Amino acid sequence: MPGFGNDFETEALPGALPQGMNSPQKCAYGLYGEQLSGTAFTAPAHQNERTWCYRIRPSVKHTGRFSRIDVPYWKSAPHVDPDVASLGQYRWDPIPHSEEDLTWVTGMRTMTTAGDVYTQVGMAAHVYLVTTSMEDEYFYSADSELLVVPQEGRLRFSTELGVIELEPKEIAILPRGLVYRVELLDGPARGFVCENYGQKFELPGRGPIGANCMANSRDFKSPVAAFEDRTARSRVVIKWQGQFHETFIDHSPLDVVAWHGNYAPVKYDLRNYCPIGAILFDHPDPSIFTVLTAPSGVPGTANIDFVLFRERWMTMEDTFRPPWYHKNVMSELMGNIYGEYDAKPQGFVPGGMSLHNMMLPHGPDNDAFEKATFSELAPQKLDNTMSFMFETRFPQHLTGFAANEAPIQDEYIDCWDSLESHFDGTPEGKWDK
Repeated sequence: MPGFGNDFETEALPGALPQGMNSPQKCAYGLYGEQLSGTAFTAPAHQNERTWCYRIRPSVKHTGRFSRIDVPYWKSAPHVDPDVASLGQYRWDPIPHSEEDLTWVTGMRTMTTAGDVYTQVGMAAHVYLVTTSMEDEYFYSADSELLVVPQEGRLRFSTELGVIELEPKEIAILPRGLVYRVELLDGPARGFVCENYGQKFELPGRGPIGANCMANSRDFKSPVAAFEDRTARSRVVIKWQGQFHETFIDHSPLDVVAWHGNYAPVKYDLRNYCPIGAILFDHPDPSIFTVLTAPSGVPGTANIDFVLFRERWMTMEDTFRPPWYHKNVMSELMGNIYGEYDAKPQGFVPGGMSLHNMMLPHGPDNDAFEKATFSELAPQKLDNTMSFMFETRFPQHLTGFAANEAPIQDEYIDCWDSLESHFDGTPEGKWDK
């Protein structure tokens, strides 16, 4: 069903969805009516999110007594390791797959955390490594919504509200509190996750750009109703306040036969993103490539921005075309989905990541600088490239895994060593190669 934040209605059995009311005395098919709220009841109308579910059993039957479990590689903010330095410019090679059986939960590897899960601000950035499907096992996060960015392999998310199949070059948003099971569709899967503790992701305001381009609402898709009426001993894992708990039930919790509302999972094909940019001179800020934003209490300063750098034409005259050198108040974690990123032609490979924390300078390496400075400025197609950025106003703290186990590139900081001064006191400068 198309549309971002739309109010949907869908039923897997005819007549299962009540009409004209939410809570009839007796629901059709002997179902239970239940509301899943994504915002406070009194949130402003344009922000209020809730979905009415008509299910075989109410969700109080989908949990029992909770027991704490250890999920050692999934961390939540605040998580500041005193033995790890987060101050610096960092880059990682792709995290290799393991021979171990890893599900969506046990295969999550936290790279950075920012903010505070207890006060519901900030985020965490993860890499997932999935080598086996969840069987009679389900998960939900009470802490956060998850933005999933596949890089390798396809996944199926069987959720309470329907099924989403996801492949590289697509993304999905899994709302806070939604129960789901994750299955492999082919081979091992690897990708990136932005765990958003704060306000939900929304489409950015376009301002003078107008009503079109960037990410269009119609290209976001929510699933139709699909339910399981199956009895089997099942494990439900819950993430709550940075802690993990398990509980056991005797049936599948994915038993919503019909639903209506605007609080639902959604997928989006990144190939539908229509980039815009300068067509005469100068290089706009990277915010021009924002796909989704999670606002903060400070206007214009996001809790998280999800930014996409995909294929596009470069046509600017008399302009240094790659991203310019800068430092800013936002912390930038980048990942490469496929291809070559123009500011780092070497070393930033598909599946790899980089981190440039707040107020730390960064920019093109010497090869990219020289190519951009001395090449003839004809129209150029940046092709076969798709990278993204999780950007937040909070400093991102490295986990022990990111610092000590992930394949960090110790030589990354050296990529700027060969940059030289072109100053010689004359207006022309010393621009000989």
